[in-house]
Amino acid sequence: MADAAKQPSQRPQLTSAKRSSSYLSDHQQYRPPPQRIPEAHHGIDTVVEDSSRSRPSKPVLPFNGVPSPEHPPTIVDSGVTHSYSHPNCAPPAGRRTDRLVATLFYKASDNRNAPAGSASGGLGRSRSPAKAGLADSTESLPPNMAPTTSMEEFPLEPPTQESEQLDHLYGSYVSPLCITSFLHLMSTFPLPDGAEEPHSSHRCLDNQESPRVVELALTPAPAPGYLSLADLRKHELIYLFEQEWNVDVALQRDVLWRRHPRLVVFDMDSTLITQEVIDLLAETIRDPPDLAERVANITHRAMMGELNFESSFRERVALLKGLPATLFEDLRPVLNVTNGVRDLLRALKRLGVKTAVLSGGFLPLTGWLAKELGIDHAHANEVVIEDGRLTGEVKGIIVGKERKRDLLVEIARSEGIDLSQVIAVGDGANDLLMMEKAGLGVAWNAKPTVQMEAGARLNGQSMLDLLYLFGFTGEEIDMLIS
Repeated sequence: MADAAKQPSQRPQLTSAKRSSSYLSDHQQYRPPPQRIPEAHHGIDTVVEDSSRSRPSKPVLPFNGVPSPEHPPTIVDSGVTHSYSHPNCAPPAGRRTDRLVATLFYKASDNRNAPAGSASGGLGRSRSPAKAGLADSTESLPPNMAPTTSMEEFPLEPPTQESEQLDHLYGSYVSPLCITSFLHLMSTFPLPDGAEEPHSSHRCLDNQESPRVVELALTPAPAPGYLSLADLRKHELIYLFEQEWNVDVALQRDVLWRRHPRLVVFDMDSTLITQEVIDLLAETIRDPPDLAERVANITHRAMMGELNFESSFRERVALLKGLPATLFEDLRPVLNVTNGVRDLLRALKRLGVKTAVLSGGFLPLTGWLAKELGIDHAHANEVVIEDGRLTGEVKGIIVGKERKRDLLVEIARSEGIDLSQVIAVGDGANDLLMMEKAGLGVAWNAKPTVQMEAGARLNGQSMLDLLYLFGFTGEEIDMLIS
């Protein structure tokens, strides 16, 4: 027994005694498939045939996908209709696109120097000074939620003459009801004879949930014979809508030049920078003590259009007689560039757009700032300097409203650019002529008279908002300035 226990077990071997010469088969570890019936069907046809044997029916033939009298083609209506025709498509042959683009900017705050948050202009939910007395509790409301849960207290009609805007009820952004109200307003203007039914489409350019900038395309535009675009921009109903909803409305024809400008011209004081240079110069004089206030008052009245710019400029420069010429260099670090200007100029350069600054200020500072910001053209006034001090006189033609207009035309001609592809940005009455000459004039946080006359007005916190007028989205703007 002990010898048997010590005897090692033998490994299985393939010998001639094995019928199949297969270890797996002989040891019952592999079972071959059953013999197939030659006339049997395999695959899905086998399943169909086997399931049909339980009930008497005609013989089942395999269906190979080819329709036959026994298997006719079946058409199912999906309910989906596809068409090439759409209001945003190219117009039929022989007709032109008649589309109006309205860009709505929510005015989150009147503080033009506050930080803008992100590059695409997300401004949070800050209130304008007109609403400073409102309770802050309304700021935490969810989107599209009114500040009451009682239907009896909910306003059935929008207020007509209220000191606070409707965004207090419907959200601190361009709300869906705001868009609905604007479309209803535009539907009150007559359409051209024989025009099709009006259509509209919209794009939230910065944020889908609480957009600050929304672009609307309206087809067709109101009849130009009844109301020109210039008159439509100044229409009282548009103005009241802006007041009620705390927005700015920029109306433009949807033409190629809107999306592809080639020259952007800026004013300098209170546009590219937040100050008035001549006021900064006056502040350096202590005798007489009221000089800075007098110069600032003249500047304000000139920007409002109450005074002739050329004569008022000469009057202010005369008050600066005796100042050292080194003041222009001393003021360089003091200049406060408007929020978004550097990013805007970087974006315009990447797009291949030429830029210019036309200033009613002083060339030493204007030329230096243009070089710092990478602006292509710079024009301003030259003051007379003797023995290192200002004489109180001006050399050459004063860069007033007529001169700014002429310089804009000269720069466009020298660059080979049509005026329809020129944008002019300014804030004062002396900018109106150049804004009128350009394809689009933009009033930037401007005086009231300038806002009413300009083709578009921006009252935001970042100059980057200008790119929204070209049709760019916030995502695209971020790409341009990255």
